[in-house]
Amino acid sequence: MGTVTEVVAVVCSDEPSRLVERDEHLLLSPPYPTPLPVKLWGDHELLSVVHLPQECEGVPFAPPRGVYESDQVRVEWQTMEGRQPFYHRNCDVDEISYQIAGERTLMTELGVVEHRPGEFSRLPRGVAHDNYGRRESHLLFYTPAPVSEERAPVRQSQAVFPPFPGWEPGKVNEAVTQCMSTPGRDITVAPADELRLLEQAYADKDRLQVLTGTDEVGMTWLYRSAGFRMGTVRLETSTQRVYRRTLDADQVQYQISGRRTLISQRGIVDVGPGDFVRIPLGVAHASVCAEESRHIALYSDRELPQIAETTRTAEPYTAERLAALQPQDG
Repeated sequence: MGTVTEVVAVVCSDEPSRLVERDEHLLLSPPYPTPLPVKLWGDHELLSVVHLPQECEGVPFAPPRGVYESDQVRVEWQTMEGRQPFYHRNCDVDEISYQIAGERTLMTELGVVEHRPGEFSRLPRGVAHDNYGRRESHLLFYTPAPVSEERAPVRQSQAVFPPFPGWEPGKVNEAVTQCMSTPGRDITVAPADELRLLEQAYADKDRLQVLTGTDEVGMTWLYRSAGFRMGTVRLETSTQRVYRRTLDADQVQYQISGRRTLISQRGIVDVGPGDFVRIPLGVAHASVCAEESRHIALYSDRELPQIAETTRTAEPYTAERLAALQPQDG
């Protein structure tokens, strides 16, 4: 323990960050007692972790599991073995997906994407789509359109027919939904001509963009809209802790690979592959890892409450717990 650097950032705008030097023990400790007879500040819950498996659960199709949801952002986890039994069209949001494990054919009016682990794609509002999964799991992020990509794609969707070997047109429905595709928010459901829908890709020049993170250390920004930003973070082993405090957004982190310890003003917790954790706006935090670590970082300028069941909770800060981690230089 000793002096550490804190980065004070505003991530949903282009304001520059500020650097502040801190006493690490004081930064993480509870406030001094106040002599006043009134309570001036509240008691806050420790960080909570939600864990969902990265491996396929082997079910043909089940509705996605909600993890976090507000009126501006929804985060879901889904596993699939086989076809999604309908096409889906969003009225009000762009839909970003991240492939965790397995293989998934994403079939749309703008072409087909064969998703592999580590890949992202964004479905613009109003584009019909279906999925064919093979022992796969993926994340879904919904936020009001329009969303833009912040880096060049590694490839694009293609007009492919048939969309996958063995495909045959069937009797399928098309569901049109609002309110970030939450259950029970369908507007219309009607039969669809699957052949005609997929052949639309030959007439439409627009294509889906497939993105990935990079091997660069630090943040790789991927997507942005008003009040929303998302990217991937790669960390290497380090003996120096840098704290970050975001002034304008809640942050949701999803651990892709590797293990790290998250140190925050709301406790200390170990996270590993498949773990989600939300860091509220204004809470200083840092990561320590003894191996390479990769995670997704989503920022929302609205509070993003957890709706999934908590798996475990952070431990309160103690000097002994911090000292047991990787040593701090200086």
